[in-house]
Amino acid sequence: MFLINGTEQSSLAADDRGIQYGDGCFTTARIQQGQVALLDKHLARLRHACGALFIPFIKWATLEQEMIALAETQREGVLKVIITRGSGGRGYSTSGCQMPARILSVSSLPTHYPRWRQDGIALSLSPIRLGRNPALSGLKHLNRLEQVLVRRHLEQTSADEALVLDSDGWVTECCAANILWRAGDTVFTPRLDYAGVNGIMRQRCLELLAKSRYSVVEVSADADAVRRADEVLLCNSLMPVVPVSTFDEVSYLSRALFSYLAPLCEQSISS
Repeated sequence: MFLINGTEQSSLAADDRGIQYGDGCFTTARIQQGQVALLDKHLARLRHACGALFIPFIKWATLEQEMIALAETQREGVLKVIITRGSGGRGYSTSGCQMPARILSVSSLPTHYPRWRQDGIALSLSPIRLGRNPALSGLKHLNRLEQVLVRRHLEQTSADEALVLDSDGWVTECCAANILWRAGDTVFTPRLDYAGVNGIMRQRCLELLAKSRYSVVEVSADADAVRRADEVLLCNSLMPVVPVSTFDEVSYLSRALFSYLAPLCEQSISS
């Protein structure tokens, strides 16, 4: 089901800049018991992205009402919200683009996440690297071709997820998740100054870890740092946290960090 600018339909104007240039942003939220989990954080993400991209979206109260109403149609599921700059403008110019478009859709929750949480996942190193751009880093913008290529390569392997480096060789994220790894009582996660998405569940994990016995360091690290870790986790708004069992030839046996974060993250999206 799609809701475009408040109307149930599945067609968008051919001159919409989301189609023409990937000019927009999005967020993906979990629906739990008919409610949008972490609704305020998803709205804050969209506000931040629209500000960074200079998209003049103002219908925040309407969007929130639509998100709530659409979630009520599903007991469990996924709610995706896209905001584009809308139609107008010649070429790359944004002149005259004063009516951003909002697109909401619902779908089923992925069925493999419970198995991933139970068994852990296999991680592989992607040959596709992310370009470094501080103007776009952290944002979940609509330019996802890098992730499309990462996924295409991943589907040629037996791994469940792919570790993605940036163009300088630093660990950045996975195809559809953020990554954390533990060495002793220190938890590491990539710096996102130049590439990557600052996911909502990543932010929540860092908030929880700040109150724990673990210390947290945001680092520029290569793939060997992940290989040397005692434990590796992935997170996103839907998982919300899953353990990594293997990374190429390396196996991880500990689940201490996962055991701490998983129930707290599940509680976070239930509250």
